[in-house]
Amino acid sequence: MNEKNRDGKRTARERLAAEREKQKAAEKRRRTLIVGASVVCVLALATVIGVVAANAGKDDGGDTAGPVVAPSGANGEDNLVIPVGESGARSTLTVWEDFRCPACKSFETNYRSTIHELTAAGRLRVEYRLATIIDGNMGGGGSRAAANAAACAQDAGKFVEFHDVLFDNQPPETDDAFAEKGKLIELAGKVDGLDTPAFKKCVEDGTHNAWVDKSAQAFNSGGFTGTPTVLLDGKNIYQDQTMTPAKLKQQVEAKAGG
Repeated sequence: MNEKNRDGKRTARERLAAEREKQKAAEKRRRTLIVGASVVCVLALATVIGVVAANAGKDDGGDTAGPVVAPSGANGEDNLVIPVGESGARSTLTVWEDFRCPACKSFETNYRSTIHELTAAGRLRVEYRLATIIDGNMGGGGSRAAANAAACAQDAGKFVEFHDVLFDNQPPETDDAFAEKGKLIELAGKVDGLDTPAFKKCVEDGTHNAWVDKSAQAFNSGGFTGTPTVLLDGKNIYQDQTMTPAKLKQQVEAKAGG
């Protein structure tokens, strides 16, 4: 073998060795990047967990829950029911609602006049119970703040009127407008005699926040699938596809006359 051929083979081996070293270096860098990315993901997850843990027990409105203060006239187990109508009525309608819930507004739009008519006639007693599932699903604190404000209206003997105003002025589901206490106080101006210093203080202080939280817990542990949940004498009528305001009225009046 002449010197020229030996030099050619040596050069080829050197090029191959150099290429292998480059590949090893590239592989090392790739492994380093993978490990580094994994560390970043773990750190990011740890950060998320830390944020969640740090915010546990806090509400979006920035108010601590404080003591459980039931609104005036509330009754039932743990005083979580706001009753409307005569206690001696032969039919009881239990209504679980969230003031941010569009389906609840739809229910109110369709059934409100019938419910008001039946309660005014002494034939139906309504037990309003408040939930905050939209806060949990969409984020924010409007469900809780509005429920507290409704409880404040109950203290003033204006629950039904303010309840109706809240649904009539419900923002879009993704708009947490009810979290603004000023908005709730502004809406109180639509109810005669409600916009008082006592009501404003109750709303601003979140007087019934802990009571709302307890009501929300009762809803969550009740096995209900969503709001509104409407029970006539314990039977879920909202799931009855044949139910109408006229049918509800017929059933209530039939029981009242029996």
